[in-house]
Amino acid sequence: QVQLVESGGGLVQPGGSLRLSCAASESIYSINTMAWYRQAPGKQRVLVAAITGGGTTNYADSVKGRFTISRDNAKNTLYLQMDSPKPEDTAVYYCNTATSLTYKPRGSWGQGTQVTVSS
Repeated sequence: QVQLVESGGGLVQPGGSLRLSCAASESIYSINTMAWYRQAPGKQRVLVAAITGGGTTNYADSVKGRFTISRDNAKNTLYLQMDSPKPEDTAVYYCNTATSLTYKPRGSWGQGTQVTVSS
């Protein structure tokens, strides 16, 4: 099973930008769907964005137009570009492999990376 390690979180001001990375322990070329999820304090973990091997993307309504998911198969890395973040984006962000249609997480969870949006 591929191991995934998230990084890039931190404190960011509203309206700023931040890029999260998810490094895989092996090639992700053959992994069809990968996704970012987040969990805010006291809330359930939810899907943020997903991307297929062909580059098709899907976003939660709350981040559409502000976040961009991408993958670099050559670097075995998944990214989440966060532009114009809002305080309600504050959460621990996790990456995972996902099922193709429903984007349910397939693998085990890593430690995640904390994102705090505050002025």
